[in-house]
Amino acid sequence: MPSPTHGTFIWCELMTSDMDKAAAFYTAVTGWTTKTMPMPGMEGEDYGIFDTRAGDADCGVAGYMVIPPDMEGQVPPNWTGYVGVDDVDETVRTFEAEGGSVMKPPFDVPGVGRMAVVADPHGAVLCIMTPLPMDNPPPMAAPGSPGTFGWNELYANDGREALAFYEKLFGWRLDHAMPMGEMGDYLIFAHHGRPIGGMMTRPQSVPVACWSYYITVASISAAIERIKAGGGTVVFGPQEVPGGSQIVQATDPQGAYFALVGAA
Repeated sequence: MPSPTHGTFIWCELMTSDMDKAAAFYTAVTGWTTKTMPMPGMEGEDYGIFDTRAGDADCGVAGYMVIPPDMEGQVPPNWTGYVGVDDVDETVRTFEAEGGSVMKPPFDVPGVGRMAVVADPHGAVLCIMTPLPMDNPPPMAAPGSPGTFGWNELYANDGREALAFYEKLFGWRLDHAMPMGEMGDYLIFAHHGRPIGGMMTRPQSVPVACWSYYITVASISAAIERIKAGGGTVVFGPQEVPGGSQIVQATDPQGAYFALVGAA
């Protein structure tokens, strides 16, 4: 029986071509602060942490790193989500058995946990991780507060096929479907009864199956101005979504795609 944390989004990570420029851009747009630390097992390379403030504590919400030399030219700057699982090796085997693929086999990150990089049957990439137990877990910001990731969205080759796959892997279940006319249904999925994201069949304008992650901000209109001032590009929105929030989708100056959600 999976634990309650199996299938939980636990982290997001930016791979970029320029860590300093990425840090300056995202701190301006989202209000995050940053810090860096040596990368475990990679001498001379730093790993960055994006923090959001909750009360009197800095809470890590995402990481950022330079694209490794062995991946240069193979992947563009991008955001990738991490899903916590009870057993990385077992989950990798299930991914393959259900038609997914393994991009990077399970490996240990010293002091952090064991992880792998996988892709679903449509090719959308995720990281999966079994974190090491911690005696004193770091503070966490309240879900939905500014600076946290507020939504996880999948553009799939077939939305309902994708949901069936992830239900087997992570226990995600359909919460409800929203008709979108010719675009089909938007499938809102839940983890243990709490809606955490949506899936849809990708439109022709989205060339490949992929995940998208929405960062919560206090004001979408103010964030749009900061995106433009920082050299980013708005590619969609602002658009109101059910519940009254607005969203915007954009690319950062290095080309990584990201999205924001918040009040107008």
